[in-house]
Amino acid sequence: MDRKASVLTSCAQLVLLWFVGLKAAEPPRDGGGWSLNSEFRLQDEGLCNIDVLDASSVSHQHFIERYAFRRPVILRDVTDNTRFRALCSRSSLLEEYGERRVRLSTANTHSYRKVDVPLQEYLDAWLRPQAPDVLGSETLYFFGDNNVTEWQRLLDQYQPPPYQLPNTSRAYSFGIAGPGSGVPFHWHGPGFSEVVYGRKRWFLYPPDQEPHFHPNHTTLSWVTETYPHLPEGEAPLECTISPGQVLYFPDRWWHATLNLDTSVFISTFLG
Repeated sequence: MDRKASVLTSCAQLVLLWFVGLKAAEPPRDGGGWSLNSEFRLQDEGLCNIDVLDASSVSHQHFIERYAFRRPVILRDVTDNTRFRALCSRSSLLEEYGERRVRLSTANTHSYRKVDVPLQEYLDAWLRPQAPDVLGSETLYFFGDNNVTEWQRLLDQYQPPPYQLPNTSRAYSFGIAGPGSGVPFHWHGPGFSEVVYGRKRWFLYPPDQEPHFHPNHTTLSWVTETYPHLPEGEAPLECTISPGQVLYFPDRWWHATLNLDTSVFISTFLG
């Protein structure tokens, strides 16, 4: 089966599964309480055409020479974040931060609209599966805009990937999102992305290959409407990452994300 036929079949299954109230294979036992929030999950993890390597086999020099300025890579078992993962369970976060306000951003390319709500309210009322026909400007979820002072105790427990680019420092971005949500195509500086709970599907293009997308359409809409019809020469690099995996994206690479489950995630930006 060629790529286009495979993609069409895959996307047809994704849409069908979504509208019949899809229920994926049983989630891992250690779901941190997040799998109980909704039984809706996206099954299709798609292709994986990005290098996936054990971190133990990638020295710092190898990372710099082969990936840092050239292309994305996914690394397995980079650091031990068992403690951080436990602190990111639903019950732990609610106990520590439930009454604190979090900033929600719209799921469109520019994320102009911001709404502040208590974390408890976000998890109870806002964290739900994304419908394919909802515009990005009408979709709000928690990612990126963290009050670093309030979240510092949690972020201090995170062990970032040990790889560092010359003359850069780390900045963290923590988020929680429902299945089907995600950020449409955009670009910024280099960094790492790690899923603590759930799965996140990534689509990437090099800086000189701007993808075809509508800035106010969600990634889920792009996957179901545009992605199946892309010519082979316009196909993205893509892969789905799960807990224990870290994706590195180089500077100015276009990327979009799609959360397949209720997901807790953290990014390390190198600025």
